[in-house]
Amino acid sequence: MSYDVTLIPGDGIGPELADATVQVLESTGLAFTWDRQQAGEATIEAEGTPLPDRVVESIRRTGTAIKGPITTPVGSGFRSVNVGLRQALDLYANVRPARSMAGVETRYEDVDLIIVRENTEDLYAGIEHRVGPDAAESIKIITRFASQRIARYAFEYAVRNGRRKVTAVHKANIMKLTDGLFLESCQQVAAEYEGRIAFEDRIVDNMCMQLVQKPDLYDVLVLPNLYGDIVSDLAAGLVGGLGVAPGANIGEHAAVFEAVHGSAPKYAGQNRANPTALILSGALMLRHLGETAAADRVESAVRAVLAEGRVSTPDLGGSAGTREFAAAVADRVTA
Repeated sequence: MSYDVTLIPGDGIGPELADATVQVLESTGLAFTWDRQQAGEATIEAEGTPLPDRVVESIRRTGTAIKGPITTPVGSGFRSVNVGLRQALDLYANVRPARSMAGVETRYEDVDLIIVRENTEDLYAGIEHRVGPDAAESIKIITRFASQRIARYAFEYAVRNGRRKVTAVHKANIMKLTDGLFLESCQQVAAEYEGRIAFEDRIVDNMCMQLVQKPDLYDVLVLPNLYGDIVSDLAAGLVGGLGVAPGANIGEHAAVFEAVHGSAPKYAGQNRANPTALILSGALMLRHLGETAAADRVESAVRAVLAEGRVSTPDLGGSAGTREFAAAVADRVTA
């Protein structure tokens, strides 16, 4: 069986990470047909957009994509390609695991968190405008439909993966209508799982403090879009940083897998970027495709190479290049 997968190399360090990930995924012995699609800065001059329609159509056809990081300008320029893909394909669930790994120096040893972030609305819906020359307004959209859908995804994830608890994260003490609706929706869904999965809620600022103080108390977190983006980076910091943080964007008809970190253009082409996050995102893709054994082999290979410490990238204190690290992981997969 061969899997058709859309491959979006991205820009900056993205193409190097994509090549490393392809090498590791192909070392599993599974067959892939890669539909390479360029997006981001490279397509603006030639096609007038960072997200050409052909990219979205490719993902609709294959149903699965793996994407290298793409530069998003700060304050001006084009809108995030990541946000565009999520909205175009209704990739409503952003899933970001944060697990401790031997060989990656952190302040904690046994962090095991799953961040489930609503991916289509909230302030990231992009409904904003200027109010005169010196003010701007952004509209926060929260709906019962999207809130219940992401809550149900979090609970179903917990059931499928043997997790113990779901925590809804919000700011309903201040934003009583929007975040209040999100919390109410989560509570309604939680009632359907009573006796199977524990449920609680936390105010987002308190949640951030508690994750730093006692991350072992938490399991699956479900959050609106903006809080989920922020808290998932915090969770990544608990386990070694964005360089080891994978991510998945899941919808009813398509899924896009990506590293959480950015494109780091100043390191492009230097063979020094850490491909761990995108390789682990590839393992999440394998699980999505039902290839659980292959996913286990990839994750175990990454963990073994990191734990040994002989082949590690500069951000983790080593001197191995992107290609050398990928080769070491691929060799371990096939061992």
